[in-house]
Amino acid sequence: MEFKKVINKRVSTRSFLPKPVPDKHIEYVLECARLAPSWMNKQCWRFIVIQDLSVIQDLAKSSIINRWIKNAPVLIIACADPNQSGLNNKIPYYISDVSIALEHLILAATDCGLGTCWIGSFNEEKVKEILEIPPRIKIVALTPLGYPMEKKSISAKSRSIFVRSTKRKSLEEFVHWNHW
Repeated sequence: MEFKKVINKRVSTRSFLPKPVPDKHIEYVLECARLAPSWMNKQCWRFIVIQDLSVIQDLAKSSIINRWIKNAPVLIIACADPNQSGLNNKIPYYISDVSIALEHLILAATDCGLGTCWIGSFNEEKVKEILEIPPRIKIVALTPLGYPMEKKSISAKSRSIFVRSTKRKSLEEFVHWNHW
C-alpha cells in the first residue's frame, strides 16, 4: 500500500474479530518496529507479545478504562530499558525511542489489514506484576492487534464521539515557517 494511504487508513480499533493473527503478520510488524531509529541506535525497546487469552483477560481487568482489550487476539506491550537510551534537555529519550518503534509497528499492522489502538492509560504496576516485568523496565504503551470488526458497537460509537474527534488540524494551525 502507498505510505500516505497507510497513514490515512490507520484508526484506533477497539473491536476485533475472534480470528487469530498469523505469526507471519506478528513477525512482520515486529520487524518493522526493529528498524526504527533510536538514541545513538541503542534500541532500548522491548516488546512483549501476548497471545494467551487468559493473560489478555487479566490485563484487561488491570484497568477499568481498558476492559475492552479482553477481546483482542493479541496484545503487545511496548517497554523500554531507560539505561539503554539517553537524556537531553531533561527529556528521557527512551519514551521517543519506543514511541517511534511502536508507530512503525502500528503502521505495518495497518498495511497488513490489522487494527491497533495506542493505549497510554494503564496501571503500570499491575501490568508489571502480571507479566513479571523487571523493575528497571518502563512500560510506554500497549496496543491490541487483530482483525477489526466491521461494525462498531454502540459503546464504541459513543466512545469515539466523546473521547476523540476525527477532524485533523490544518498545516496552518501547527506549522511555523522561519520563526514562531
